Amino acid sequence: MRNLENLPKHELIGLEVEVIKSENECEEGIKGKVVDEGKNVLKVECEGVEKTVQKRGRVFKFALPSGKEGKVKGGAISGRPEERIKKRLRKW
Repeated sequence: MRNLENLPKHELIGLEVEVIKSENECEEGIKGKVVDEGKNVLKVECEGVEKTVQKRGRVFKFALPSGKEGKVKGGAISGRPEERIKKRLRKW
């Protein structure tokens, strides 16, 4: 079950996300649903347009289906989704 403590180890596709901090100011405020995920990027559907956002150097706010929201540093979710579940969780 997804919760804020184990979010970096779970599937992110389908979750609502917002970029709240980024090295690139143009990316801040991108908000939508995660439609795909790669090793270093998230693809977010934002107002009918698919935008690609790098993971590293960003801070994301994810909304869980339970209604809870949590912030995650991009470095904590970098890597292939299938390899992330094997990682040891560090404080993010």
